[in-house]
Amino acid sequence: MKISVSIPDKVFEAAERLARSSKKSRSRLYGAALREYLVRHSPDKITETMNRALAEIGDTEDAFVSAAARRILEKSEW
Repeated sequence: MKISVSIPDKVFEAAERLARSSKKSRSRLYGAALREYLVRHSPDKITETMNRALAEIGDTEDAFVSAAARRILEKSEW
């Protein structure tokens, strides 16, 4: 799909430098950037990604983290 968009000159120049240094085409760079943006801004995708990460980490409990979280929650207004 071909499209035409307007972006600020500084963003374009930075993207051009990144494309050259990473040896990617402009189309590939913009496509990857848009895919990443969509994933980051789609609540379902964020939840899905977090669930995958948590599944990889496992259910191990860290006593220090649990205690610290408990202290923070006790100080927080609900």
